Amino acid sequence: MSETIFYKRATFVAHLPVGHRYTASHAWLAPAEGLEGVWRVGLTKFAQRMLGELVEVRYEVEAGAAVGLGDVVGNIEGFKAVSDLFCVVEGRFEGGNPELADGLEPLTRGVHHTWVYQVKGEPDPRVLDVTGYIGVLDDTIDRMLAKQQAEEAASTKGSATTS
Repeated sequence: MSETIFYKRATFVAHLPVGHRYTASHAWLAPAEGLEGVWRVGLTKFAQRMLGELVEVRYEVEAGAAVGLGDVVGNIEGFKAVSDLFCVVEGRFEGGNPELADGLEPLTRGVHHTWVYQVKGEPDPRVLDVTGYIGVLDDTIDRMLAKQQAEEAASTKGSATTS
């Protein structure tokens, strides 16, 4: 088991692997063991929470195809939302995780260990270490809490004026 940092903010809790790299869009990257230059990409616990229960993953790119940063390589569907899977490594798409062919349960059991797709190449230079990603989580959760508080205040004000 790799070293992790315990993260808690409001009602969100996660153990973030120190050796992973992260994107501001809540994906993680880790080098594939034994595969030179191959990066495995998965969804962080935060991304999975925003999607809700995961239903299906679809790939739009064939294994062996050239991919660039920001290319859509597929999408993932949850009960709350459908999200495009954007490529965070420039190079060659190595394919989706065959472990997910029979269902997405492995993603929820091994959040920061079960990957969605892999790419051989160079990661986006904007990827973050775990400390940088914690800053992204703090900012994101703070914005969500502020929005929730504003909506509650507006709701309370609206109900007070209608009474």
